[in-house]
Amino acid sequence: MHQRIAHIALVVKEYDEAINFYVSTLGFTLVEDTRLSEDKRWVVVAPPGAKECTLLLARAANEDQERSIGNQTGGRVFLFLFTDDFERDYEKFKSRGVEFVRPPADHEYGKVAVFKDLYGNQWDLLEPNEHNKAVL
Repeated sequence: MHQRIAHIALVVKEYDEAINFYVSTLGFTLVEDTRLSEDKRWVVVAPPGAKECTLLLARAANEDQERSIGNQTGGRVFLFLFTDDFERDYEKFKSRGVEFVRPPADHEYGKVAVFKDLYGNQWDLLEPNEHNKAVL
């Protein structure tokens, strides 16, 4: 049996501003942008080189969903962006205005810093150490 997580839904305010952040600021690839109705689109983005899981940018459709924008995990780190070159991506993100809320730190599992996306969701930017490189 083979199973995998294909998409993670990320609740956003507006499609185009979210696409702009993930594609222009973080350097993700716009995988798909299909109009489903007058006010609903299927928008999928992925980090460069991603082979499995992608982000489905889902525009909030009601007040309950709007309240979760930027806080989908109650203030915890929400998503983990693995990289093969921490310094390259850390410097690129900083130069593009990404807000880091925890500075780079070395841990037994690798080098990590925490940043916020355009809505305030917290992400780990993480380069696994040699022992954990297989997870990349």
